[in-house]
Amino acid sequence: MVLIVADTSALVSLGTVAGTSPNPLDLLLDSYTVVVPEQVVDELTETASYDDASGEAAQAVLDRRSAFETRSIELDETFPLDDGENAAVTLANDIDAVQLLCDEFNRLALVHASLAETRLVTTPILLTALVRNDTISPDAADEFLAEMSDARSWSSNSYVERAQSTLRQQRDNEQPDLE
Repeated sequence: MVLIVADTSALVSLGTVAGTSPNPLDLLLDSYTVVVPEQVVDELTETASYDDASGEAAQAVLDRRSAFETRSIELDETFPLDDGENAAVTLANDIDAVQLLCDEFNRLALVHASLAETRLVTTPILLTALVRNDTISPDAADEFLAEMSDARSWSSNSYVERAQSTLRQQRDNEQPDLE
């Protein structure tokens, strides 16, 4: 299976729609080998202590903890990201992960530049890939993206807007010609 390292931000994003069926969190965990650094589990645990949408989302991810592997990683204290992102980037590079799933939109350029061979993927891009692979419909992906956007305060986010545009194109490509 494809090896993916996930950061807290992306897992919380996926956790916001974990109550749906099917849901992207289960699809990810059931279809890929997902590995997270201990720091991400620590951040998920801290986030789950809050009584809000992010707390519920983090708890939904922790409820599936047996479906992903946790690894210890030594942090580069000089790296200018929080511990979870720092550890996720380091882990992705150390284990030659195919992808790093990360939604830290304000720091994506730094995350991307810090990866050696690993491809950076955001949750909106993951949703479009699930549609492209016929795992979910464009409408379902659009609904997931809308729910995540509300929960994660992603209004006017260029990554989300690009994914919505891609989903519209994918939906249009599914429409039969009426001529």
